[in-house]
Amino acid sequence: MTPKTGRAQIPGQATQERGAAAEPRTGDLGPEPVEIELTVNGTARRLRVEPRVSLLDALREHLGVTGPKKGCDQGACGACTVWVDGRRVLGCLTLAMACEGREVTTVEGLADGDGLHPMQQAFLANDAFQCGYCTPGQLMSAVALLEEGHASDDAEIAEWMSGNICRCAAYPNIRAAIRQVRDGGGGEH
Repeated sequence: MTPKTGRAQIPGQATQERGAAAEPRTGDLGPEPVEIELTVNGTARRLRVEPRVSLLDALREHLGVTGPKKGCDQGACGACTVWVDGRRVLGCLTLAMACEGREVTTVEGLADGDGLHPMQQAFLANDAFQCGYCTPGQLMSAVALLEEGHASDDAEIAEWMSGNICRCAAYPNIRAAIRQVRDGGGGEH
């Protein structure tokens, strides 16, 4: 059953909304915007979002953090890959409110001031960025897979990077950059 508002009905909500007085209810979330706090690249940020807002949209449209890209918006391309509490997630498939109180790291958080992360340097040294659209997600996954210990050989690197699509087909360059950092090259020329 759909309420007259045209909004999808949340189970258990109908009888309370039919009452004449719309008293604020504690413990219920949405569909109205709710206030959440995220720590983004080390800075606490408060924002109001509808419960249906993805982490990607919260970052890009509410906080102006544009490093994570909106590619397919269906979880197939990996352009929106970010870390939540150090684990990589697809920003387009993660609800912002599910990240309440968590540490979110985007590609903007990889660099140390003006100094690029070794993986960013290695991407530059190996021409692994091509058009650059997928690069933020590629970088987040590349750093994570090294920390996860999934870079023993090219086959393993390819498998653990398979969620990140590069339409320029720079996969050999991306694997070379990952090997360079894995082997201690740090991306130096």
